[in-house]
Amino acid sequence: MRLTVKLFAAARELAGCGELPIELPVEADVAALRTALCATAPALAELARRSLIAINEEYAADATRLQDGDVAALIPPVSGG
Repeated sequence: MRLTVKLFAAARELAGCGELPIELPVEADVAALRTALCATAPALAELARRSLIAINEEYAADATRLQDGDVAALIPPVSGG
């Protein structure tokens, strides 16, 4: 299956783009997406492990099953002071 992952803030800067296409096996879950994202864009690996992932504009747990054409968003942690 094919998904689009939208990147924001630091993730966008590290990847050098705002979106990444990701290929996953059928019946993959968010955990598999996180692993594939790290393999596709190694510069994102550390950040991706600490970030939330939303699927079709809803926050998703790592066990959430994905469907072909889903739109994912990598939401980096927010820090401030």
